[in-house]
Amino acid sequence: MKRTIYIFAAGIAGLFSFASCSEWLDVAPNTDLPAKELFTTENGFTSALAGLYITMTDESTYGKNLTFGLTDQLAQMYDKIPDGVPSRKDVYIYDRETNGGYNTKGTIATIWQQQYHIIANANNLLKWWETNGEAVLVDTIVRRMIRGEALALRAFLHFDLLRGWGPMDYAGNDKAKEMKCMPYRTVADHSKQPLLPAKSVVANIIKDLKEAREYLSYEKDLDLSDRVEQRHLRMNYHAVNALLARVYNYAGEKDSASMYARMVIDGCGLELQSGNDGDPILSNEVIFGINMHELKVNLAEYFAVGDKMTTKYYLGTSTLNLIFDVTDAESEDIRARGTAFYRRNEDQCAMSLKYIDNDNEIIPLIRLPEMYYIACETSEIGDEAAYYINTVRNKRGLSKAKDVACDTEEKRFAALNREYCKEFYGEGQYFWFLKTRGVTGVLPHNSEVTLAEENFVFTLPDAEVEYGWAQEEGVAEEDTSAGDGKIMPRN
Repeated sequence: MKRTIYIFAAGIAGLFSFASCSEWLDVAPNTDLPAKELFTTENGFTSALAGLYITMTDESTYGKNLTFGLTDQLAQMYDKIPDGVPSRKDVYIYDRETNGGYNTKGTIATIWQQQYHIIANANNLLKWWETNGEAVLVDTIVRRMIRGEALALRAFLHFDLLRGWGPMDYAGNDKAKEMKCMPYRTVADHSKQPLLPAKSVVANIIKDLKEAREYLSYEKDLDLSDRVEQRHLRMNYHAVNALLARVYNYAGEKDSASMYARMVIDGCGLELQSGNDGDPILSNEVIFGINMHELKVNLAEYFAVGDKMTTKYYLGTSTLNLIFDVTDAESEDIRARGTAFYRRNEDQCAMSLKYIDNDNEIIPLIRLPEMYYIACETSEIGDEAAYYINTVRNKRGLSKAKDVACDTEEKRFAALNREYCKEFYGEGQYFWFLKTRGVTGVLPHNSEVTLAEENFVFTLPDAEVEYGWAQEEGVAEEDTSAGDGKIMPRN
């Protein structure tokens, strides 16, 4: 059944078509409604909330660019570079239009626009919640769920904007915190909003998440391994805690990051998986993900096996071996085995099966291993830090004889660097890992580009400079103090 409703977006009504969602969407209205009428029923509120998640599956954001697309291209995860790009280094041209079939400047402008488009919808939902929520949403749990999820999504979307347009090595460079980089929009209109310093954006994200956490606290005992209600496809209580861990880790606030990460590990009900046969995306570890209807069909342009795979997002066998530390014909690591990658020996290339062998049609946005890595990074140097990272490695099939040591900061960083690259292949997280920790230089799996700080900070879209506050308020001068050209962790 197809359902269509009008949802406010950036000052205008935006039209979205809903199809093949969770069962609760069956109660959504089957008619076109303007916002004033839409938010007079519980069904209208829940349909508008669903619209946020569905729009996140668009290619311009999490349906490509902010997962396996642009961010993984920037992390050099593929040997296939975008069509129309003369060389890999041209993918990093953010400040001018480029000829050919790929234009990074246009791509990041589209990400910016779409993220704020979804944020505008979240803000409109929150505005109507404040106006009509108490009268219309008579079920207290539904009322709390709608506000909690909308706040959490607003924070989630803003944080990924910060990761793109914000400073490099936020935690390791005090000047970076003062860099004016983006607005934090909490109003449901198209008014100008000032570019805020990165530290103010972080503060607003945490504020929204803590409020969301309170609203969703009724599901503290939620067991995410019970997929009946599919709460892993929504911003649930444990997902909010996980995002708080991610944000605090970004900000260098180790105690808070550790607390929330361990809270998720101990309380979400999920366990690290030791096999990925038929499920290379490891869907049973997903704390928060989005459902893409007909995922395999929609992503066939990028992922498919067969004789045409070299026209898609492939990597050479030698690159795969470098990323996953493969030394033998068959790796111990399930993330590099035939259950995770299709290998075409005649072309010496391989392709991830995460978006091919994915019957659950999930694009993962937060998975359980990240919480173990954050716990490792925020623990004291030594056995405790090693325990968290080796727990994941052992579950992935690596023997205890290959456990890594974390008895120095350098060893811990090196281990985390390798694990983020392996674990989140095709999920877009490794590029943010590098930026957050101030990593520059040549990546271990590709020597074509020497990454510098400028490669990690997106330029403001022209429309924001022209119509937003950037021209009037000014953009902070570029801070070049972070990064020294070496693959090194922050202090």
